[in-house]
Amino acid sequence: MQRLHAKIRDIPDFPKPGIIFKDVTPLVKDPAALRLSVHQLLHPFLGREITAIAGMEARGFIFGSLVAWELGLPFVPLRKPGKLPYDVQSVSYDLEYGSAMLEIHIDSLDSGDRVLLIDDLLATGGTAKASCELIEKLGAKVEAIAFVIELDALGGRDKLHGYEVHSLLHY
Repeated sequence: MQRLHAKIRDIPDFPKPGIIFKDVTPLVKDPAALRLSVHQLLHPFLGREITAIAGMEARGFIFGSLVAWELGLPFVPLRKPGKLPYDVQSVSYDLEYGSAMLEIHIDSLDSGDRVLLIDDLLATGGTAKASCELIEKLGAKVEAIAFVIELDALGGRDKLHGYEVHSLLHY
């Protein structure tokens, strides 16, 4: 994991003063590090009965679509409002500095689907929890949630009680 840690760049005071943003751009720029991160994200779930991979906009699309490709499974995008062209289900949730909403096409998942949810970062857990609710609104089951980075001090894992959570890097 040291190889992956070395590819995460700290950006101070972004998006606001006092925040140290964990930038995955250097990781995705390096093909070997990106491949390693994708394999480490999917490894705990090999052999499981996962039927779809979902990822949250935007960096969850990067890692989630690559995991889906590796596993030969469909990728389901969870998007910001107004970005999906078909009928959608939506969920609103609170952020530490406001509120947000995610949407999913109503025909993206079926009641028998078992979903691996993927994103780049687990901070306070609000986006991940809302994503789980959105997947479950369609009748699918969240099999597990995988992150590249987890910011332990922010307690996001606590909001995901009852879900299996896998994170590659901890800060």
